[in-house]
Amino acid sequence: MSRQLLRLPDLQLLAACSGRACPPVAMDDSSITTSSPLHVVICPWLAFGHLLPCLDLAERLASRGHRVSFVSTPRNIARLPPVRPAVAHLVDFVALPLPRVEGLPEGAESTNDVPYEKFELHRKAFDGLAAPFSEFLGAACAEGGRKPDWIIVDSFHHWAAAAAIQHKVRCAMLVLASASMAAMWAAGVAKQAASSEVQPAAGTRRFEMEWKKMATTLRESGMSIAERASLTLQRCDLVLIRSCLEWEPESIPLLATLGGKPIVPLGLLPPSPEGGRGVSKDGQDATLIWLDGQPAKSVVYVALGSEVPLRADQVHELALGLKLAGTRFLWALRKPSGVTDADILPPGFDERTRGRGLVVTGWVPQISVLAHGAVAAFLTHCGWNSIIEGLLFGHPLIMLPIFGDQGPNARLMEGRKVGVQVARNENDGSFDRDGVATAVRAVGVEEESRRVFVANAKKMQEIVADSECHERCIDGFIQRLRSFKE
Repeated sequence: MSRQLLRLPDLQLLAACSGRACPPVAMDDSSITTSSPLHVVICPWLAFGHLLPCLDLAERLASRGHRVSFVSTPRNIARLPPVRPAVAHLVDFVALPLPRVEGLPEGAESTNDVPYEKFELHRKAFDGLAAPFSEFLGAACAEGGRKPDWIIVDSFHHWAAAAAIQHKVRCAMLVLASASMAAMWAAGVAKQAASSEVQPAAGTRRFEMEWKKMATTLRESGMSIAERASLTLQRCDLVLIRSCLEWEPESIPLLATLGGKPIVPLGLLPPSPEGGRGVSKDGQDATLIWLDGQPAKSVVYVALGSEVPLRADQVHELALGLKLAGTRFLWALRKPSGVTDADILPPGFDERTRGRGLVVTGWVPQISVLAHGAVAAFLTHCGWNSIIEGLLFGHPLIMLPIFGDQGPNARLMEGRKVGVQVARNENDGSFDRDGVATAVRAVGVEEESRRVFVANAKKMQEIVADSECHERCIDGFIQRLRSFKE
């Protein structure tokens, strides 16, 4: 992959790269502006569920003639899909090496590379980027360079927001979540950051309270997730959310500010089916070849994200539930930590499901899979990315939230009647094979219930696929950035 990397030893290049004249970019008339282009720094969290939508945002800004400096670590940048050639000259990639932390696996730069039990060490290494980021920003603001107009940072980047204040650059906090989730956070994040007392939001299930307690617990990194978010919020000028009025007509009108900071909807940032995110370039991926041999609308695609894998016993229950449901399935499985390959799945599972099931433990081109005509439904952990991607192709959802905002996301989608959640034990969140099979059959097999879920998923698809709606959100977002500048 060919891309320009600006590393700290070469910061003298930054002024030249950021200040060079911008060649004309082919744009629709609606996106042409007579105002001078902005220079925006985007600094995502070190997870591909954040890196990829931020890259989409960078492309959308560049398509309007604005320059973007995209900051991450070298290996993460190298693994990103290429920027579209028409706008590539406007996107600079700034590589800040991730500091070494004892106990963190070598080369572990994204959350995909890190076992869940090492996440706090990963955050500790991430905090080591504070000084290099401030140095980069100082060089970008130096005489001769094109000083950034805005920095867009993820919720965890309290030190990047502090650097923005130090160097007198406006800062926007990016919340890659729903407006309803942001509203829940607005009601309680400040109190949660300062206290171990966690007040449940309406509809929160008992086992989800353990997830919330983890967000306020101090561990190896020395700062809880809630404290990170609270500090970032205090230090920013705007809050950006990945939603729009058409998607959440009940929540968006009620959510003007978060912590006193104005909220700006970005739209859903849906990936292009022809773009680089999760797309097989040549159609020769083994999963797609397998799907080519399956009947239309017969396969349940199972993918529970890359951050928090299921325990081995949960993997077994999910596997046995898929077997019990009797449907065809394609399962993108992240292996649990400390489990041998032979013990990942129940004994004999491969033999008993051969011909109608495929389990893949490596990378899967998710967008290409979801776009395939053989897929009938999506069994998902309800990460915001996955929900948007699944509904982009009109697939009803079988929902198995695991952590964080996934529970509220699942309830939001259940309320839209686009699918059902797998039944859970209210005390510990456990599930069993019968609950999995019941949910899979209701969404992917049984004609009467499936008809309702598919019809509602198609209604949501119209919103996700409405590119004009999401481009209007980006135009409105840029106007807000300019209103602060002017």
